[in-house]
Amino acid sequence: MFNWLQLEVQGSSVMARRALKLASLAAATSGIYLYGNKFLDPNDFGVVRVGRAIATTAVITYDYLTSLRSVPYGSEEYDFLKSQVHLRSAERLRELCCANRGTFIKVGQHLGALDYLLPEEYTRTLKVLHSQAPQSTRQEIEQVIREDLGKEIKELFMSFEDTPLGAASLAQVHKAVLQDGRTVAVKIQHPKVQAQSSKDILLMEVLLLVVKQIFPDFEFMWLVEEAKKNLPLELDFLNEGRNAEKVAHMLRNFDFLKVPRIYWELSTRRVLLMEFMEGGQVNDRAYMERNGIDVNEISRNLGKLYSEMIFVNGFVHCDPHPGNVLVKKCPASGKAHIILLDHGLYQVLSESFRMDYCRLWQALIKADMKRVQKYSRRLGAGDLYPLFACMLTARSWESVNRGIDRSPVSASEDVEIRSNAAAYLPQITQLLNNVPRQMLLLLKTNDLLRGIESALHTRASASSFLNMSRCCIRAVSTYQRSKSHSLYRRVQISLTEGLSLWQINLYELFLWLKGSRLGNWVIALLSWMHHSTY
Repeated sequence: MFNWLQLEVQGSSVMARRALKLASLAAATSGIYLYGNKFLDPNDFGVVRVGRAIATTAVITYDYLTSLRSVPYGSEEYDFLKSQVHLRSAERLRELCCANRGTFIKVGQHLGALDYLLPEEYTRTLKVLHSQAPQSTRQEIEQVIREDLGKEIKELFMSFEDTPLGAASLAQVHKAVLQDGRTVAVKIQHPKVQAQSSKDILLMEVLLLVVKQIFPDFEFMWLVEEAKKNLPLELDFLNEGRNAEKVAHMLRNFDFLKVPRIYWELSTRRVLLMEFMEGGQVNDRAYMERNGIDVNEISRNLGKLYSEMIFVNGFVHCDPHPGNVLVKKCPASGKAHIILLDHGLYQVLSESFRMDYCRLWQALIKADMKRVQKYSRRLGAGDLYPLFACMLTARSWESVNRGIDRSPVSASEDVEIRSNAAAYLPQITQLLNNVPRQMLLLLKTNDLLRGIESALHTRASASSFLNMSRCCIRAVSTYQRSKSHSLYRRVQISLTEGLSLWQINLYELFLWLKGSRLGNWVIALLSWMHHSTY
């Protein structure tokens, strides 16, 4: 099978020269195209910005083409050198993202979140982009507020903290107090992001097409397609406000979930005012232990939230990195709350996709390989369904066959999965190019959630699979009832649903007894009674 990192000794220098020629051609043609279409604004998209992206792409391409040419493919030396090339390339990509900011950082953060889908050298290096986002100056912030709200900061706020609570690729958030005394969080978009985003995406598209000419199995155009679709939505803060209200209403039965209230009278497409909420990051186990918060309860409740969003509602918050999910213990009730922030990026799942995804996860939990194959193929995996199952679960194929709820993830299995991300990169990128676009953000969301579970040491717990099973059963049953015109059939579906949920509850009770002191005492008593009989 063709591997884009497997280099032939002959012709590598020719390919290297071809890479540089194509990069130069890309620079010329993209420059002409941008000028011709009036995309180029010297103030924010000059030759330095474009040249930096082209030069970085050319250097990375040249490194891959030449560094491994004299080393036998598959040898230990080859694997070591390949890892070094990955690391150098990831560092160059990180430097490019930090220099060009905006959309580049956003795309880099997306890549950094794909823990079990990309080589570890890339994900580990690009993760730091979450803490290296640019900050707008006070003057730039004042300009955006003046243009969008028609007033100065001192007219709107009693106090306004100059230092942002957090800065991201597209915006930053400040704590402020309104004239009526309400404490609010003010999210303000970086002033040049709107103008640069479409140009940045166009530049990335041209460069990726050039790279694909050199490495035909390089299938990363899905990344540009996702950015084209999602960035305009993320740059519209009114859309973010509507998403926040929708998810708060949708999940209103979860009393542990808190979503900041939106103040619409002072919100625009570039400024979003919301209720101020604070807490520790969801992956901060030490914070939870200091504040008496049950780590297992937080992990379990986070799983409930996302199972409900994905399987039942088909409306999914797709950026659950730790800075967007906070936890706090309520002083009055003593309950731990999960605070969900940053509602700019949501994925809406079609009914047919959601049902196939539900049934696939049911098959994965039951280790029903025939149905795993069937629903993986229906979701576009084709003959790569074993790899697809491993990507979804972040488990080895052996664990998938045995049952992903049978045993926790071992350290050796985690290393194996991460190593496979590098070894099967061409196949993984092919899969990402073939699956429905709805799947891409779900895979990113899965990896972010797994990262949180790993930090809390709660990964692959039995309770998380039980919650998923409940939501899948409810979702499939609701769908079946909606398609049935027979009262008898609807009653039958409801009875089957009730029985299945009861079985899960019974199994959960068994697991609780097994792990509790009372359960151990009962088991010991029964064992003693059994031996006494004989």
